[in-house]
Amino acid sequence: MPEPVKTNIEADFLQLARTALSGRIQDVQVVLRRAAKRYHQAVPQFAEALTSLLHEAPSPASPLRRQAEVPLPVDIDSRLHLMRVETEPVLDHEPVFSPECEAALRQIVEERRNPQALARAGLDPARAALFVGPPGVGKTMAAYWLARELKRPLLILDLAAVMSSLLGRTGSNLRHVLEYAKTIDCILLLDELDAIAKRRDDRGEIGELKRLVTVLIQQIDDWPTSGVLLAATNHPDLLDPAIWRRFELHVEFPLPNQEAITRFIDATLSPYFPATTQWSGLLAAGFAGRSFSDIERDLSAARRSAALGNVPLEEQLAGLLTNKSIAKAKRIQLATAIVGRGLLSQRKAGELTGVARDTIRSRTAKPRKKGRSRNGRDTS
Repeated sequence: MPEPVKTNIEADFLQLARTALSGRIQDVQVVLRRAAKRYHQAVPQFAEALTSLLHEAPSPASPLRRQAEVPLPVDIDSRLHLMRVETEPVLDHEPVFSPECEAALRQIVEERRNPQALARAGLDPARAALFVGPPGVGKTMAAYWLARELKRPLLILDLAAVMSSLLGRTGSNLRHVLEYAKTIDCILLLDELDAIAKRRDDRGEIGELKRLVTVLIQQIDDWPTSGVLLAATNHPDLLDPAIWRRFELHVEFPLPNQEAITRFIDATLSPYFPATTQWSGLLAAGFAGRSFSDIERDLSAARRSAALGNVPLEEQLAGLLTNKSIAKAKRIQLATAIVGRGLLSQRKAGELTGVARDTIRSRTAKPRKKGRSRNGRDTS
């Protein structure tokens, strides 16, 4: 039989009392979580009850009340707020993630919704996740999505306000942001992490930026399991290796493939354009290799032009396929598909894609059936 787990109730209770009197809620939670693990084998019902209590408190409304009571940290000189707060994050449309990325994000949500299962295995939910990928592929959108799914406020580090011109002030600003976020049941996003967490062996960086890495490491190590710390970077090669190791999850956000682009166009246009499905596949081919943000910008510009010019949106969407970066053979293929599906006339498709009407006509002409003329000759 396994040996009983040794416990020391007096020592544990004194540690809890000492921590509670210090007034740091996140530290009290850490002590209680350790106690739940330690007593899980000896007193399982007590351990599970303690884990449930930690999961329930603070209530979803508590972060908002706490946020109202405690003023947001500001830069001493500029008096600018050091972070932006999205109390109830809202998405314009459902984001489109790659299967691997979506699985990682849903795991974060599931860990937060079912911490008891992890506690029974002696585990805690992942505290910190690093989002890696080129600009405009959905890293910030993923933070909004997580905050909405978990019903928590989203705090976003304002890099412009945090980066002070005074030596030593930037590190203090960063520390204030993370200390504040630890007191709230929230999700904190450190966007453009490479700006404050560059490799310390980079000789081109001044000592202040190198000290920022040390501050950030200390704060991540002290981050409570009750919160969710997210960071995003477009340049992972610039990050200090020690920062990499502090994030338990690394989530890759690739450029979208044609299927993802098609779904994104459907989600973006369908509320305003009933014929979205007829165009989404064609536009996806024209947008190959582009990011979601680039695609959304072009679609929004097309909608604005159509509204201001009082012209059909179809013409503006077809105009997006004239991108000069698209090879001529691809434009011919797109123009042919537009006409073949009956979306536009040959003349209009030719004008918008820059493909000659004769070329479109030859590609879309139906093959003549074989037959014989009156004189008996083959007309094929």
